[in-house]
Amino acid sequence: MSTTRRQFLQITGAAGATLGLGGLATAADSSATVGKASKALKILVLGGTQLIGPPLVEYAMKRGHTVTLFNRGKTNTHLFPDVEKLKGDRKDNLTALEGRKWDVVIDNSASVPRWVRESAGLLKDSAELYLFTSSISAFGEFKKIGLNEDDPVARLEDPTTEEITGETYGGMKALCEEETRKAFGDKAVVVRPGLIVGPMDPTDRFTYWPVRIQDGGEIMAPGNPTDAVQIIDARDLAHWFVHIAENRITGTFNATGPSSTLSIAEMLYGIRAVTSKEMSFTWVDADFLAAKEVQPWSQMTCWVPPRDGYEGFGHIDCSRAIAAGLSFRPLADTARDTLTWWNALPQERRAKPKAGLPREKEAEVLAAWKKRDEPA
Repeated sequence: MSTTRRQFLQITGAAGATLGLGGLATAADSSATVGKASKALKILVLGGTQLIGPPLVEYAMKRGHTVTLFNRGKTNTHLFPDVEKLKGDRKDNLTALEGRKWDVVIDNSASVPRWVRESAGLLKDSAELYLFTSSISAFGEFKKIGLNEDDPVARLEDPTTEEITGETYGGMKALCEEETRKAFGDKAVVVRPGLIVGPMDPTDRFTYWPVRIQDGGEIMAPGNPTDAVQIIDARDLAHWFVHIAENRITGTFNATGPSSTLSIAEMLYGIRAVTSKEMSFTWVDADFLAAKEVQPWSQMTCWVPPRDGYEGFGHIDCSRAIAAGLSFRPLADTARDTLTWWNALPQERRAKPKAGLPREKEAEVLAAWKKRDEPA
């Protein structure tokens, strides 16, 4: 059983539109000394309460910028009590944005092209820069090793649809990019992150591995140890967004990491370095996992087998973003901070992870793997 683009996007697309937030950054990250920017900016964040938003707002404020949030006022309303909050809805109510001016708009919350068309259209004469957070799902295919920003993007059969599904998510993000450029021209920024991870990730995709490795024992690892993976800490992405704003950087950028190829084995052993439990990895090949209906990405998280059109999925070219200042903290820092965040969550939340392989299924597949060559 191979993973088709449709199956993969059904796993990833809806997740991109339904994120929640379980906490703020770790104390270590929050207490880091940050210098002031040479010029204070007025920054409007469309969203601001999920995943990238909180570290973005926190870092921007430390740099001396004034931040305004625009959202529905329904998620994590306790965050940033001293920040101006404008209430509205991307779907049908932008009234609170009328007649205002900002230096920079950072749009983290749109997956529907009409939302971007209306917000960017309203703000095109009210801001000097508009940064839209897209996704690598905007690419039309992942077969090429080293996909760059000039490679083709996904296209929709019905470009007017507003239904976000696994099949439409990438094409809708690509159309959102177009709307950003139409409204802001050479003042537009489009950023395509890959898998965003760290201590505020509510999807539990990366978190599965630090938690599983912390528990120790025999751990099932997927595919070939050399299979490439790409991740980016939400805090690194957020800090770079502020860098873009301060330096008026424009253009389109792929933004996942690290700066050199990372294999799934390197990622897992890197996470292992921050735990002390006795453990071992047993590598199970992709065909066997598929036969046992173990899903890449959602169950064997962070990993997609490099075949069937996904040969380049772990090799997205991010050199343009790195040249524009994107940098990456050590994997060990992300793993440690993710564990700290996870362990502080209520037991009820930790008992129901949103991704990863259930322990019973893992044991079942491992047992079958060990018996695969035994006589019938």
